[in-house]
Amino acid sequence: MPTKKSPYTKKELTEQRKRLEDERAVLQRQAEEIEESSFRNPQSELTGEVAFDEEYADAGTATFERERELSLSNNIKDLTEKIDHALERIDHGTYGLCERCGRPIEKARIKALPYATLCIKDKQAEERAG
Repeated sequence: MPTKKSPYTKKELTEQRKRLEDERAVLQRQAEEIEESSFRNPQSELTGEVAFDEEYADAGTATFERERELSLSNNIKDLTEKIDHALERIDHGTYGLCERCGRPIEKARIKALPYATLCIKDKQAEERAG
C-alpha cells in the first residue's frame, strides 16, 4: 500500500471524524431499539413457532418481522464496522485514499459515503469482478 498521506486537511479530518462518530451513534441507537423490540416479543414470535390455532398469516408476519429485524441488525453491524475502519484510517493518516490504487478517493464519493475505501474506478472494477 502506498505511504501517501490523507488528502484531507486536519480541519476536514476533524469534521469527517465527527460525522462518522455521529453516524455510529445513530446506528448504535437503532441497534438498541431492535434489541429492545426483540425482547418485547414473546419467544414464540422470535422463533417463528406458533400455536396450532393461530392463523398462518400471523405466523408469516411474525417470521417476516424477525427476519427483517435480523437483516436490519446485520446491516447496522456492517455499517458500524465500516465506520470503525474509516476512523482507524483517520488515526493512521490514510483516510480518503483508495485501498487498492492509493490515489485519493473522489471527494463527492467521500461526501456520499464517508466510510468508502475505494475510488470510483476501483469500486466499479470490484463490482464487475464480483
